[in-house]
Amino acid sequence: MLKSPLQIERGKYIPKMPTSLKGIVKIVEGEKTQSVADQDQIKAMFPNTYGLPILKFETGNEMKQYPAYKVGVVLSGGQAPGGHNVISGLFDGLKACNPDNKLYGFLGGPSGLVDNKYKELTADIIDEYRNTGGFDIIGSGRTKLETPEQFDMVHQNCKALGVNAVVIIGGDDSNTNACILAEYFAAKKTGIQVIGVPKTIDGDLKNEVVETSFGFDTACKTYSELIGNIQRDANSAKKYYHFIRLMGRSASHICLECALETQPNITIVSEEVEKKQMTLDQLVSEIAEVVVRRAEKGLNYGTVLIPEGVVEFIPEMKILISELNDILAEHEAEVAVLESNKDKRDFVASKLSKASSEVFNSLPNNISNQLMLDRDPHGNVQVSAIETEKLLMDMTKAKLKQLKKDGKYTGKFGALGHFFGYEGRCAIPSNFDADYCYTLGYTASLLISEGKTGYMASVKNLTKPADQWIPGGAPITMMMNMEKRHGELKPVIQKALVELDGAPFKKLVENRESWAMNSNYLYPGPIQYFGPASVSDVTTQTLLLEQSK
Repeated sequence: MLKSPLQIERGKYIPKMPTSLKGIVKIVEGEKTQSVADQDQIKAMFPNTYGLPILKFETGNEMKQYPAYKVGVVLSGGQAPGGHNVISGLFDGLKACNPDNKLYGFLGGPSGLVDNKYKELTADIIDEYRNTGGFDIIGSGRTKLETPEQFDMVHQNCKALGVNAVVIIGGDDSNTNACILAEYFAAKKTGIQVIGVPKTIDGDLKNEVVETSFGFDTACKTYSELIGNIQRDANSAKKYYHFIRLMGRSASHICLECALETQPNITIVSEEVEKKQMTLDQLVSEIAEVVVRRAEKGLNYGTVLIPEGVVEFIPEMKILISELNDILAEHEAEVAVLESNKDKRDFVASKLSKASSEVFNSLPNNISNQLMLDRDPHGNVQVSAIETEKLLMDMTKAKLKQLKKDGKYTGKFGALGHFFGYEGRCAIPSNFDADYCYTLGYTASLLISEGKTGYMASVKNLTKPADQWIPGGAPITMMMNMEKRHGELKPVIQKALVELDGAPFKKLVENRESWAMNSNYLYPGPIQYFGPASVSDVTTQTLLLEQSK
């Protein structure tokens, strides 16, 4: 396989690990746990895996003889930098526990478990993928494991292959499925263990025992490099406002982290928009106000960071989207036969409530069309496909035009839109993610060897050097609550949204005025894999601020 010089050098990189995992290891049990909410309901639904203790691995003095395992691993959901290192750490850990252990990769995500598509992962295969980005070693997928029929198929396939433990690497939904699968296997006394690993670049899978999800560090560094490059261009050309939409539908962690790394003029945080109950017009007015004030200083350029899911946090848009979902589901055939987008818009507008109709008609036509035409597999508006940056650009332009007409704005407004999403999902992992992911995988191998199930691998103390990290396991049930999904209450891992009283957001607020009125841009540059630890091993501003005491 042809490789670039950087690929070759990254292949030689040996991930740093906690001291406690480098020799004889002992497992230490902590306090029993309970779910973050809805304790009675969660306990009733997970009688075999509820109330388990938090686990920690420490340096031991007694060598253990672990039984041989056949382990299956699954990559679930969207890609995140470091997935290959989770599998590398898992492989190395299994071999360290018992050289006879075998690792199988189920292909194409959870569907591989159901369809029995797999390949054995040997040392030769693993070595080709160490410290690389992407999920291409076995592929990923978004199939949900949630029905008894699926669980039975997984059981049959694992039994036929001799697999007695499954590791599911994924986000909150995937680990929810891992928890349900672990409970099912335990109730059926199958002897098959299930361990989860926290993955998502969105950063919304974190809690008291999971300090951050893997991939967030690398993705944010990748986006921040691009934002910094654009800001250098803006500061050079001095004639464009760059509206930059960033991944993060349900939470604004990426947007906030990138703001802390680059210091843009305007940063929208969805959770703040929701708390303030801001209308779309109010949001646009706030952007326009900064543009006007900067123009008074002769600054007709700047950057605006936008989380992709912000439209769902604007109350009037949330109501509109909900009505659209119902209308388009009920009148799908009628809308389909209409030839022009205008006819479709007019038809839909006639079915909306008065308030939602006014909002719908106020939107640029291209956005209205996206709201009607882009549907997800469940028939709902595909919010991630809405070009929010163009929506805010167009509406800001219209607002400024009116202000100029009223004599309240004399500047020039040119705008360019960008969406940074897929650019960050498969980047070569940063040293932090390479080390963190390898440790997560190694920790998962120990949880398996110790006979645990229903746990998520966890590593704490992440702002310290890697040798001081604390590996362990957290019961997935402790992260769960009941939420309404598709009209039914279901047990799910609670998403971590941006905390408006948290240190990262407070830092943004403290600097908001200065960053808005000046051009104090930071230029992070590309991810550094070599050099001083203060540059190459540093983690996110979010984690540093959250962990600072």
